[in-house]
Amino acid sequence: MLEVQSLSVAYGSKIVLTDVSLSVSPGEVLSLIGPNGSGKSTLIRSISGVLPARTGRILMDGQDIVRLPARERARFISVVPQARDLPDNFSVYQTVLLGRTPYQDWMGRSNADDHQRVMEALQQTSMEELAERPVGELSGGEQQRVLLARALVQDTPVLLLDEPTTFLDIQHQSSLLNLVRRLATEKRIAVLMAMHDLNLAGLYSDRVALLVGGRILSQGAPGEVLTEQNLQSVYNIPVHVIAHPDYGSPLVLPDGLYMPPERHGTRPVV
Repeated sequence: MLEVQSLSVAYGSKIVLTDVSLSVSPGEVLSLIGPNGSGKSTLIRSISGVLPARTGRILMDGQDIVRLPARERARFISVVPQARDLPDNFSVYQTVLLGRTPYQDWMGRSNADDHQRVMEALQQTSMEELAERPVGELSGGEQQRVLLARALVQDTPVLLLDEPTTFLDIQHQSSLLNLVRRLATEKRIAVLMAMHDLNLAGLYSDRVALLVGGRILSQGAPGEVLTEQNLQSVYNIPVHVIAHPDYGSPLVLPDGLYMPPERHGTRPVV
């Protein structure tokens, strides 16, 4: 289990996160939602060890992972970051193989198991045909899938994703999130992801945490958090929340796109 206890983070003198507490169990997907600047990416970066916490603890099965060396921490937590900082001249295969670094010897030598894990990750992310392509020649969506494949080969019990559907078309959004959902279930991975799309968060998550101004306003099942009252107060626009007709998950509609049942068949005025 991943546990965040009373975490506060600052950039210099500016407090960005205040007293944030949450937990993610094995096999569970928890999505962080909230307006731009609410602290979602900061929380992901702090849990991963990139940003030091001012106060609070980050525990993995009761062990304070902040105190672990970076190499050992990388065996517990893998990250799919939002920003792209990929080596342009590396091939897709070489880039994904970097995810095996925590398991290699001091000379960085890879073995047959490392290469097998890379091929599996490339297949899972539908990138095997681009294995020899330089990363710098890829589209933004393809680079996003490379980052996911690199995280998968780390083989960690916790997976952090920061806006994973950025740059992806609808087909690859669905493919990526279905894969994340399946990995959580089958491999008992604890997944924490920052999401911009409220409807995708509601559809693919077990629980949702609404982050506002660096504090958690609400967390719980999607239907408990994605309410008209919460969303209107946070995003300052009128919305309607209805049940998805096929899946039952909350479906968030801006006011101009909502049609009451008696008006179905007419075009909404936006």
